[in-house]
Amino acid sequence: MQTLHIEHPIIDFDVWKRAFDGLAETRARAGVVAERILRPLEDANYIVVDLDFATADEAEAFLAFLHEKVWAVRANSPALAGAPQTRMLTLEAGN
Repeated sequence: MQTLHIEHPIIDFDVWKRAFDGLAETRARAGVVAERILRPLEDANYIVVDLDFATADEAEAFLAFLHEKVWAVRANSPALAGAPQTRMLTLEAGN
């Protein structure tokens, strides 16, 4: 399993969540098999998202989509307050 880990500041959680929910079908078609949304206890205006994929190719293709179609277009990421930081993570055997 491959995880696309995304972190970034936001200006409004409700606005961000509506935009995130609006991409639910897109995420499913892209191969997302599980997702987690987390927020630091000390910062309600920061978001952490983990998107799980079966393959690294699916994760990398979705990251490219985010860069080109979502984060580059203000209307598609209305609550984004800073540059997203991303990492590709893999689940190690035995976990």
